[in-house]
Amino acid sequence: MSAENVISVLHKRFGHERLFPLQEEIISHVLSGRHALVVMPTGSGKSLCYQLPALTMPGRGTTLVLSPLIALMEDQVSALKLKGIRAEYINSTLSRRERALRQKKLAAGEYELIYATPERMHKPEFVEAINKIGVKLLAVDEAHCISKWGHDWRPAYSDVGRFRRLLSPDINNTYDKSAKSQGPVTIALTATATAEVRDDILDVLGFTEREMPVFAAGIDRPNLTMRVQDVWDDRDKIEAIAETAACEEYAGTGIVYFSLIKDLERFAGLMKGKLPGPMEIYHGKLSPGRKKYIYDKFINSEPGERLTLLATNAFGMGVDKADIRFIIHAQLPGSVEAYYQEIGRAGRDGKPSLCLLLYSQDDLAIQQTFAEWANPSADLMVRACEFARHGSGADGFDVDELREAIIHKNRGDRRAEFVLIALERMGLIVPTAIEGRYRWNEDADPVDTDALFSPDLIREKRERDLKRLLDCVHLTRERDDIASYLRRYFAL
Repeated sequence: MSAENVISVLHKRFGHERLFPLQEEIISHVLSGRHALVVMPTGSGKSLCYQLPALTMPGRGTTLVLSPLIALMEDQVSALKLKGIRAEYINSTLSRRERALRQKKLAAGEYELIYATPERMHKPEFVEAINKIGVKLLAVDEAHCISKWGHDWRPAYSDVGRFRRLLSPDINNTYDKSAKSQGPVTIALTATATAEVRDDILDVLGFTEREMPVFAAGIDRPNLTMRVQDVWDDRDKIEAIAETAACEEYAGTGIVYFSLIKDLERFAGLMKGKLPGPMEIYHGKLSPGRKKYIYDKFINSEPGERLTLLATNAFGMGVDKADIRFIIHAQLPGSVEAYYQEIGRAGRDGKPSLCLLLYSQDDLAIQQTFAEWANPSADLMVRACEFARHGSGADGFDVDELREAIIHKNRGDRRAEFVLIALERMGLIVPTAIEGRYRWNEDADPVDTDALFSPDLIREKRERDLKRLLDCVHLTRERDDIASYLRRYFAL
């Protein structure tokens, strides 16, 4: 398809007049039948790098998008449908009857894009359905989940390379069939990946860097001012937050990130009457209705409206607001990757925005404790898997039931919460329709828990988590040129 026709599809199907230069380069590369590894910040248009080729790539076949985030894939499919694009998802949240119906439609070629979790690769009925129509483009979203060195390792992603070679390519493929790599044209995408993680992605997918070159957006965003400020107590933090929220240069909505819900709620009480506009709080323990209300209020706030949101990292996925004027980390993030993703939400409209990290040595202890909690013993993880798979009822389980089953201690022991987070990140459990309840992910069977939760792997992960935390401390010492530190860290 000519460049003119691609832009025509961009305008008619997505409502955009033009592409950013890096998007245009990536899309042209993929449409020429070549593979790509894309590293671009959240909100910079990564999804369009596979969605537009999905609609313009020649030949028969569909585009398969592997994504670990069920809520995000559902949001993306919903947005594509509103644009008249034939997209759908298949994951474990669906009934067996609905999955069978969607797989039948998939085999019949009714979908331009089909989204699935990586665990779906192990389901013969899904593989059979998708191979009937063929896959002309494979998009591996959140590709850092491939790497054990990444901050969100997903075990099922380790098999993506083998899976892609089993996929039937477009039967009318006009591309070079003598190419070394088997399987469809592949694009892997992530917002954050160090050089080590990028090497892992290439290795698992079975490519050299020549076969799958890296396309990376620059770390520098000239409109973002990144600062670190030492603080000694709550009063210092409150003063810094209030001054930023009142600053005319950054007048508008802003997010203040906290690591702990109890600290967020305490600061919300301390800051009443100290901000120039309204204040809201957002964290994972709010009711679904309250979360939606706060989200809508934040997203729909008017330009220049001085709304300050105090939030945990539960407020992040799907936040699509161009005019966020400031991001403040009131407590030290757990990794440079988390910091970079969160500040990436500021100033997407290109206007001046502030990213302020408030550093207190006392907050370092919080993240050190998190690193301990986030790496529970192998025995605890195995017991949790057994409970989730065989011991919970038909309506699933919540964190209190999990805690009672594997720890038998009071609510002050937070290991169960981190076990729950780990099992969900690894794709072993999925949320039910009831807020706060989970069930075993039937797509994850069979699971070798002894191999997955070996003491050596857990020890290595704990050491990596502590190393990431140390890297974050190093970032705070680079206050004169944080952008240079980020460039070195990500080797971009």
